[in-house]
Amino acid sequence: MINSKYIDHTILKATATKTDILKICDEAYRYNFKSVCVNPYWVNFAKQILDGTDILVCTVIGFPLGANSSEVKAFEAIKAIADGADEIDMVINIGEAKDHNYEAVYNDIKAVVDASNGVLVKVILETCYLTEEEIMEVCLCAKRANADFVKTSTGFGTAGATVEHVVLMKQTVGDDMQVKASGGVKNINDYNNMISAGATRIGTSNGVTLIKEGEINDSDSSY
Repeated sequence: MINSKYIDHTILKATATKTDILKICDEAYRYNFKSVCVNPYWVNFAKQILDGTDILVCTVIGFPLGANSSEVKAFEAIKAIADGADEIDMVINIGEAKDHNYEAVYNDIKAVVDASNGVLVKVILETCYLTEEEIMEVCLCAKRANADFVKTSTGFGTAGATVEHVVLMKQTVGDDMQVKASGGVKNINDYNNMISAGATRIGTSNGVTLIKEGEINDSDSSY
């Protein structure tokens, strides 16, 4: 059984057009997803389309490399929220994490959390580039900065979410934070595995496929 409110219906490709954004907003409403996740340029448009619904608008900050300055990320967040963003998914400074400069990682996250002024913040680790120790340390930075979620991936790295990384992230943050699995969640088995591992949000462009597969499985189980 698919919980549609676990899904952030996502379109972050560079070639996304107004027609594409309109389509995912329509799908998000039709299938009752938690949010649409769009690039900052499209936030205001998506917000207008979804006005009067309970579908949230999520956007990405410092995306996809995380290599913007903290000041720029903070400004991005402020602008996105002014445009109507309900949730912020920010990419950490991956290079500083690889250098084990965790104070810089913390300060970068904190800048966005502070700028977001109570709007929910998810922190994207890009786990494919990090060791297990680095993943745990960055999760602790996000927790200390009072972010709401840690998130596995942008979907633009060398790999997406893995069950092992979701388990590790959840074990590290405990009940104080939630975990979002994104990148490579393509079918009902992927979805179920990530939820079982501890994820409470799934970022995917395959949300409609997941719902339809879930309906088929529910139908099969009734016989």
